[in-house]
This record gives sequence, C-alpha cells and structure tokens, in this order.
Amino acid sequence: MSEANHQNVQRFSHPGRGRDRARPVPKGRQVDPRAKVEIETLLGDRPRRRDLLIEHLHLIQDTYGQISAAHLAALADEMRLAFAEVFETATFYAHFDVVREGEADIPRLTVRVCDSITCAMFGSEKLLETLQTELTGEVRVVRAPCVGLCDQAPAVEVGHNFLHRADVAAVKAAVEAGDTHAHIPAYTDYEAYRAQGGYATLERVRSGELTVEAVLDLLDDGGLRGLGGAGFPTGRKWRSVRGEPGPRLMAVNGDEGEPGTFKDQLYLNTDPHRFLEGMLIGAHVVEAADIYIYLRDEYPIAREILTREIARLPEGGPRIHLRRGAGAYICGEESSLIESLEGKRGLPRHKPPFPFQVGLFDRPTLINNVETLFWVRDLIERGAAWWKSHGRNGRVGLRSYSVSGRVKEPGVKLAPAGLTIQELIDEYCGGMAEGHAFAAYLPGGASGGILPAAMNDIPLDFGTLEKYGCFIGSAAIVVLSDRDDVRGAALNLMRFFEDESCGQCTPCRSGTQKARILMEQPVWDTGLLAELSQCMRDASICGLGQAASNPLTSVITYFPDLFPEPRPIAAE
Repeated sequence: MSEANHQNVQRFSHPGRGRDRARPVPKGRQVDPRAKVEIETLLGDRPRRRDLLIEHLHLIQDTYGQISAAHLAALADEMRLAFAEVFETATFYAHFDVVREGEADIPRLTVRVCDSITCAMFGSEKLLETLQTELTGEVRVVRAPCVGLCDQAPAVEVGHNFLHRADVAAVKAAVEAGDTHAHIPAYTDYEAYRAQGGYATLERVRSGELTVEAVLDLLDDGGLRGLGGAGFPTGRKWRSVRGEPGPRLMAVNGDEGEPGTFKDQLYLNTDPHRFLEGMLIGAHVVEAADIYIYLRDEYPIAREILTREIARLPEGGPRIHLRRGAGAYICGEESSLIESLEGKRGLPRHKPPFPFQVGLFDRPTLINNVETLFWVRDLIERGAAWWKSHGRNGRVGLRSYSVSGRVKEPGVKLAPAGLTIQELIDEYCGGMAEGHAFAAYLPGGASGGILPAAMNDIPLDFGTLEKYGCFIGSAAIVVLSDRDDVRGAALNLMRFFEDESCGQCTPCRSGTQKARILMEQPVWDTGLLAELSQCMRDASICGLGQAASNPLTSVITYFPDLFPEPRPIAAE
C-alpha cells in the first residue's frame, strides 16, 4: 500500500482524525424547528401515508396561502420522505405555490382569469391585462386554464368565488368586499333524494333481489358507454375488473379539465346522490371495499357538496375517499389519475398492464367517469329499452352536450346521441347569437378537432367523427362564428396543451412547444407542422400528446382558404 493510500485509510478509519475541517452542520437539508412544529400541528392525527401527500400539501397551501421551502422540508421529515420527492410533487401541480428560499412571499389573494378557448372568444385576454394593471397590493392576477364555466364566459375566480360573465367592475367589487368563498347553490340533498325513491335500486342490488349478472346484462343491453371521452362499453369494463383476482378498488374520474366541458360539474352541483348511487352499485358489482373520488380542484362547490352528502350516507358500505386534484389537466388520463391518487406527480403509465389489471396501489381498479355513473340508476330502473329509445341518425342513448360559444342559449344540453351540430344549435340552443353566422365548431373539446360549418350534418357520437380526424370525446361543443379567428382558436388550444404537458415524453413536451412556435408565425409551414403532428401522434405516451395536434391538422385540412399557396421563388 502506498503512503498516500495508507494515510487515507488512517484518516477514515480513526474517529478522531481528518475531521478538523468537517462541515459545521450535518449534511442534507435541515428542518427548521418552527416549521416542524407548524407542520405537526397542522397535520394533527392525520395519517402520514404517502398517498396523502397531496392532501397535506393542500392543507399547507390553504392555511398559509403558499408553500415555503421550510414547510416542504418539515413535511418531508414528518412523512419520512426524501425532500426531493415532496418538492417534485409540489412543483408539478399548478395550484401549489411553492416559494423557494430567498423568494418573496406570494400575495394572499389570487385572482384567476380563465384563458381557455371560449373565455378567450369573449375577451378574457383583455380582461386579464386590465386586472393585472389595476389590481394592486396583496392581490395576484394570473391566467388559468378552463374552470368549467364555458357557458358563462368569461369566467374569473376570486379566491374560490367564481364570477360568471365577469368584467373589471365585478372582479374589483368581489376583491374589495372580500367575497372569496364558493357559493353553494340549492341542490337535491340526501333526504330529498330518498323521498324521490333514491337508493332503492342500490338496496335491491345489495340484497340480491337484483343480481350482479342482471345488472351487467342491463348495462350491456342498453349500450351505456364511458362518457368521459373514451366511450368504452361500461358493462364490459365492469366485467373485466370483476374477472381479476381481488382485492379490487374503484376510482372515480372527476377531473373534468377538457376546455369546453362542464357537464359533470352540473350533475355534481345539482343531483349528487344520483351519481353516488351509481358509484356504489359499481363498487358492489366489482366488490370494491374502497372508492377513491378524484375531483378537480377547480370544483370547490362540488367538493363541499360531496363532503356534506357522503357524510350522510348510511354506514356499512365501501369506504369513500374524496381526493382533491391540484390543477393538472393530465390527471384526467386514467393512469395519471392513479399516480396522483398515490400522492405522486401525474405522469402517465405505460400500458399494458391496464388499470383494470394493475391499477391503484397495484390492485385491479374500476375507473369510471362521473356522468357514466350518473346514468346507472336510471338505466337499471327504466330498462335498456328506455335508453335505446333515445338517439338519432342511427345512434343510441342520451348525451350531455356542453355547449358554449356563439349560440343564444349555451349550457348543458341533454339530447339524443347522434344529432348533428345544426340540430343541436337550432333545437336546443335557440340558434346562433345575434349578429353571428355559424362558421366552425369543436365537436369534442380541445382535443377533438375543428370542423367548418359546411360539415354540419355529421352525427355527434362515438365512431362518427374519427374518419374526419376528430372525435366526440366528452361532448364539449364550442361554436365559432364568422367573427372568430379559426387559426387563433387552434393556437389557443396548442398553448393549452403545451402548458399542460406533463413533460415525461419528448414528442409531447417538445412537440407542443415547437408547434406553438410555428403556429405563431404569420405564415404557417403546413408541411413541417404536418410532419411534427404525425410524430406526436405516433410516439407520445398518452392521449394528450397523441391528440394535441387534432385542432391543428383539422384546420389545415378543412380551412384551405386560410393557407394560400406559397409563391414560387423568382429565378435570378
């Protein structure tokens, strides 16, 4: 052994040697004693499980109006997690305001101005600029993605108070009055729902009077499909989960973040027990002892209503866990939702395995959308023939169309599946808004593409729009007029997808950014954009990246007048 190596061995093998230049404090991030006491007090006797990390972050955010580095370190210590795990989760979600060391505190009041497509059509960009200039002091004004009030555009959230068709005066008045809390509307509560025959069907299922197989047959015969966007047959999904070895779980996707969509919010805010009964029937069928409801953070009214009404349910059923999203559109994708329920960043998983095989906490998991479960009771009580009696143009069932944009009467329209956009506008929306001529429409929200008014005879349903490069999705219909900029609408949507990309895969992370840059140019390089779109569709991990270019490609395809042929370069 060389003398140098011998000295090194001596240095690290004898406790008193080589330590005169040691760090004055132990390695690693130190926990501030005051922050530690604050976090211990805030959590109280709540469990310190990893899956509750996001819930605990919400507690800090709600209490202090921000999340400091000291509180993050204390929370990590309290939950026996690495600081990096807590930090990466907190900074992933838009509704957690993480203040790094040395940064100034965030104002206590946040005003969020929705800038998604319908609100942008009604002037939200100008509203945002004005509010940022005129609201000063302890107020922060920021842009926000869709808050589910597209039929009331432009929408502004002052704290947790949502202003409909907002203007500068209304926002200032709410701020000055301190009107920052959600206003709970009248709704059908537990007693009223029971008085209307509610939960009788659940009791028949639980008693065995109505067998599990009979329920599944009704779902199959009626043709109920997933109404969150994918349209997968509900009965088949329930059978698939039931066929997996237990224990099994159930998760409800209430992360309705697709711009233009607000149907789930309406049902949760008005008739929550119809949804809860369908949910409990589903849990009984797949024998799930625990149900996790994942509700987007932009729906505080629905969260308050569900908190009240779940507490009023009789004991003896599955354990219901109401979990709160934190501002991440990607968590509407089922595997991202699972990751978030487990207290992690909402990064999509590779498939297979699928969630019905390996889902929440690695158990077989039934995942359904809110509206899908909302119709279960009616379908069972009224029968498959009732459901199939609705529909047009060869389609079956009912659809809750979220309609916004340039129509006289926007809102959720319960209408036959398969009706056309022209029928929807004329029969259910009172026609076009005064002074506006029908020019284009989004048949399926932000990712469903954009079609011209000339294509107004396509049935709006699953399987009818795909050959045109579009899809119905969650049935979010945005109507554009001759006064709207179709290219601008597509750019608005691409900016949304760029902001909401989780960043996990390069085709989506970089593709949405590069597409947005190209679309901001006065003249679009349509060939390059088409090539980029194909790459995103082929190589992205999940549906966000795969469908983000649908509005772009449909505009290039169906609005050729917007893209004049490039002039040839003159010969020298």
